[in-house]
Amino acid sequence: MGKHSRPGPPNQPSRAVPRVDADDPLAPYDKRRRPPMDVFRRHRPMHGGAGHLGPDEPRVLEEWDGFAYQVVGTADDLAAAQQWVNELRLGDDPAA
Repeated sequence: MGKHSRPGPPNQPSRAVPRVDADDPLAPYDKRRRPPMDVFRRHRPMHGGAGHLGPDEPRVLEEWDGFAYQVVGTADDLAAAQQWVNELRLGDDPAA
């Protein structure tokens, strides 16, 4: 293994690179509009700190709009925030 090789099985693509269709002429544009790590929805603790601490504290809900994350609401606790994030399944692109 080289010093800078990616850990994990060599037959799996890196998740850090968004999937791009080589035949699509707008692929470079679409690639720039993809959210980091393909995460369209995320939640953050309202008062800062680590996300796993204070599971009973309120959370800020953020959604990717094609350029940046925008605040779309709040959740009462960690469980409600995780449920909201998981409503949008992997592969469901809200921009499409």
